[in-house]
Amino acid sequence: MGTELPASFEAAWGRGARPSKGPKPGLSLKRIVHAAVDVASAEGLSAVSMSRIASELGAAPMSLYRYLAAKDELLALMVDAAFETLPSAPVPNEAWRAGLSRWAREHLGVLRRYPWVVRIPITGPPVTPNRVLWFERGLACLGGTSLSENEKISVLLLVNGFVRNDALLTSDLRIAAGATGSAVEIPSYGRLLSGLVDPQRFPALSGAIAAGAFNGPDDPDAEFNFGLGRILDGVTALLAKAALRDE
Repeated sequence: MGTELPASFEAAWGRGARPSKGPKPGLSLKRIVHAAVDVASAEGLSAVSMSRIASELGAAPMSLYRYLAAKDELLALMVDAAFETLPSAPVPNEAWRAGLSRWAREHLGVLRRYPWVVRIPITGPPVTPNRVLWFERGLACLGGTSLSENEKISVLLLVNGFVRNDALLTSDLRIAAGATGSAVEIPSYGRLLSGLVDPQRFPALSGAIAAGAFNGPDDPDAEFNFGLGRILDGVTALLAKAALRDE
C-alpha cells in the first residue's frame, strides 16, 4: 500500500472534499457503509453488492461511485464500521496482561457480533480510523513493558491473529451446522472416534479418548481462554528475556 489513501478512506478520517456534482440528497458515505453492514449482518457478505446497497438506499448504483471508487473500498469501510465501538481505554496502572486480555476479548466480541468480517480478506495493515484506534489501544496495553516497539507490534499481531482464527473457526462451524442441520459436538466426536480408531494404529488418540479428553468443557470459551493464556505466557517469557537484555 502506498502513502496515498483512497478518497473514501480520507473521507472516513474526516478529510478531503465532499462530492460536489449531483449527489442524491441525503446520501452519504456513512449511510452507504451502514446500509452495507446491515445487509451483510442480515444475509451474509455474498449479498453485498453496489447495486444491492444502492437499492436499499433508493439510489442509482452509479451514485455510490461518487463516494467509493470500488467495492473493495466499501468492504474495508464495512470492517471499520464493525469496529465502531472502540475498545476500553487502558486503566491507569493496569498490568499489561490484564489489558491485553481485555483487548483480545473485546476484539473477539466484535468478530462474533459481525461474523462476516472474517470473510473479508486482509489486504494490508489497518489504515481506517476505527481500526487504527483499536491498534493504538492494543499497543498501549504493552506501553509499560520493556519490549521494543517492534516486539510490541509483533505481540499484538500474534494476539490479533489468534482472535481472528478463533472467530473464523466458530463461524465455519456455525455455517456447517446451518447447512447440515446439526454440528459435530466434541463429545459426539469422541464417541465417533472411539468406533473408528484402532489403539495400535492411533495410540495417542486412543489415550485421549480413554482419558475423557473429548467429553467437552462446560465453558464454550474454554479453548479461547486456554490459547490466549498460553500466548500471554509466551509474552511473559519474552519480557523476562527482555529484562535480562536490558541489564
